[in-house]
Amino acid sequence: MSNAVKKIIVVGGGTAGWLTAALVAANHKSRSPDGVKVTLIESSDIPTVGVGEGTWPTMKNTIKQIGIKESELFRRCHAAFKQGGKFVNWVHSEGDFYYHPFTVPLGYGRLDLAPYVSDIEDYAVESNFQHHVCEAGLAPRGIADPEFQGPCNYAYHLDAGAFADLLREHSVDNLGVEHIVDTVQQAKLDDRGNITSITLEKNDDIEGDLFVDCTGFASRLLGETLSVPFISTDDVLFNNTALAVQVPYSSETSPIASHTIATGQKAGWIWDIGLTNRRGVGYVYSSDFIDHQQAEQVLHNYIGDEFEQLSPRKISFNSGHRQLFWKNNCVAVGLSAGFVEPLEATALMLIEISARYISDNLPADESLMKVTAKRFNEQMLYRWRRIIDFLKLHYMLTKRPEPYWQANTEKSSIPESLQEDLDVWRFRGPISGDFDSAIELFPAASYQYVIYGMGFKPDFSRQGYLYNQQDKADQIIRNNQKLTQQMLQTLPPHRDYIQQWLAKTH
Repeated sequence: MSNAVKKIIVVGGGTAGWLTAALVAANHKSRSPDGVKVTLIESSDIPTVGVGEGTWPTMKNTIKQIGIKESELFRRCHAAFKQGGKFVNWVHSEGDFYYHPFTVPLGYGRLDLAPYVSDIEDYAVESNFQHHVCEAGLAPRGIADPEFQGPCNYAYHLDAGAFADLLREHSVDNLGVEHIVDTVQQAKLDDRGNITSITLEKNDDIEGDLFVDCTGFASRLLGETLSVPFISTDDVLFNNTALAVQVPYSSETSPIASHTIATGQKAGWIWDIGLTNRRGVGYVYSSDFIDHQQAEQVLHNYIGDEFEQLSPRKISFNSGHRQLFWKNNCVAVGLSAGFVEPLEATALMLIEISARYISDNLPADESLMKVTAKRFNEQMLYRWRRIIDFLKLHYMLTKRPEPYWQANTEKSSIPESLQEDLDVWRFRGPISGDFDSAIELFPAASYQYVIYGMGFKPDFSRQGYLYNQQDKADQIIRNNQKLTQQMLQTLPPHRDYIQQWLAKTH
């Protein structure tokens, strides 16, 4: 006998739990009597990791879909705009940087400018105005532009803890999510291996049709209860530790960077994320190449003497993911599904993608659970492989001499799929056809920004007859120069814009 899927139980809060609950509740009308009921259970004594402060541009649509105003997000979460990433000292030990901006190159999809630029490392400068907008510390839009829009593509920097609080409040007050604060003791299984209910410390057992595991690294349901193995990727991605601190601004008028700054160090890299009320700074590194005391000193050197008044939080993690992400009637979202280092803000992106898939493909009937799980697992495994390749790309093209960086260039640490891509790109750059899946996370433009920014130039001369559009390329470069000047003259400073906009919308 078939059964309708009407009760969704989300176990664990934080961004993963509340974003999933919000998307499912908003899409499946949890407030109406015939809608799907969503219940979220979280413990009051388990802290969230709370350092995922960078997002991907997809977050704009997610926020809009669940009904949160962009101005409310900024007010509640001390948010700022993120227009991309600036990678400092990733090629050499000092003096170099390149951008991975969120706006695609001019002419993208029609003409690749790479064969026509004189210096490949200036690709982002020649093909995109956003490099200059970020360097000038400007906002991605003007005061007349409406919410979620503007001439520059963008994501957000935000306080992860405050974001989870906003999502919780919105989900309970506006979307009909039931919130239970209690400690999970165990999950009960039937003879088919499906979860039937969650046993709590204080409340009665909670029954459900689909269980979403958002219990963080512990992976209480998928990992512990259903015994899905963890696949390590530490042979490819070496980082396993982070030191995180919150750095106050020197004054209330200090400029806010409108991009994530990632600065290469001897055994890892430092992130620097500007919110409106502080900076989030952290050193992510491999403990195989540096010890904790040395890592603290590296962070101290970056921040300066004020580091002595700060209390860095150490976060250890295993790089990798579960063998399956959806088993029987249980699906994992967030850290319970896996984690790789925070480069390129993939953690929150994967939460969004997973939550959206569950919402869009929620089985109407229990009989569909198996095929839905199969498709989800296939897509998520593909995405994890792509993420691992893309992250590794940032390391393997380095010319830095330190053992950590040299280890990243060893062929044995580079996935075969990425080696194949680089073999092809020796004679032409990344094109959209290389990433033709409907479920790609990073377009060809992202790969172009990284490989060209790191000085990897294909030998275009082998098929030089293909590149006979110099006049068209020159026109695109001139258009970009004109657009750049317009942006620099019309876009406001980042902090000024946020203050004026929030005052206007209060």
